[in-house]
Amino acid sequence: MGYVSGCEPNPTSLTRMTASPPTLDNKDGASDVAGGAGATDLQLIDVALSACLAPSADKPERLLEAMRFALLGPGKRLRPRLVLAATEACGGEREPALGAACAVECIHAYSLVHDDLPAMDDDDLRRGRPTCHRRFDEATAILVGDALQGLAFERLVHGAPAPEIAARCCAELSTAVGAEGLVGGQADDLAGEEGLASSELDPLEHLKRIHRRKTGALITVSLRLGAIVAKASDEQLQSLTTYGEKLGLAFQVTDDLLDAQGDADEVGKRTGKDAQQGKLTYPGLMGVEESRVYAGSLVQEAIAALAPFGTKAEPLRAVAQKILNRDR
Repeated sequence: MGYVSGCEPNPTSLTRMTASPPTLDNKDGASDVAGGAGATDLQLIDVALSACLAPSADKPERLLEAMRFALLGPGKRLRPRLVLAATEACGGEREPALGAACAVECIHAYSLVHDDLPAMDDDDLRRGRPTCHRRFDEATAILVGDALQGLAFERLVHGAPAPEIAARCCAELSTAVGAEGLVGGQADDLAGEEGLASSELDPLEHLKRIHRRKTGALITVSLRLGAIVAKASDEQLQSLTTYGEKLGLAFQVTDDLLDAQGDADEVGKRTGKDAQQGKLTYPGLMGVEESRVYAGSLVQEAIAALAPFGTKAEPLRAVAQKILNRDR
């Protein structure tokens, strides 16, 4: 089994890409999470993602167009870049981890497409563009999500450097995105205050439980996949898991703050919708200033978890700091 089979970045395509390094402040939302090497990471990921969606006789043209719209549009590429950064922090190379990087971005894109549907969050704007069901139609958007989820595991299997690594990665990702992870968190998030009424936890702990799964699970598994590809030690895997759990919560707290106070033009999506839909949020439970303090403490805890990696974890430390200061 060769890594990134059918999803390899073409050197010619890489040469043609712009060399302007993306930052978290760019309008396209791309995050320069890896310092000087960040632009190269982004280029590798974008070329590999594009290669995953090459036309074929059996792919319906409209479905493929919608998949490319959802997967290749502007975005932070945070999760695949966490895969690569985790691999390098554990002493591995980026290229064998590209299959896992593509897989987590496929899952993330599918989750956003479904999250935006009228039956879910009912959004019509994502990253400054019409959402997938607005650009195409609801049925196509549902099928896009289905197809991207299948593509994620295809890339994970064919992209892994060895069968045993592929099997382990598939087990990790399937748990993270299923009923005990991302999908379960989304279900509880949609239940809002009604879900809280039936919960045995206090409101803040209930909210944390939602976002450990809805947001945190995919961020954490991105790091774990990168570590597994690099054949990390148990200690390295645990350190990255702790980092991911803290980072995932910090990301959601800042996301809630952006929804409460952000500018829709800057954020690239409709703001204020969480309160309108009766959803539990950190600013709603803790207040804006206390939420900012909480996000800061989570970031510091995340950074502290990286101590065993020394300078190899600098890209991951930069991610944490930029998430704290993000405006989209």
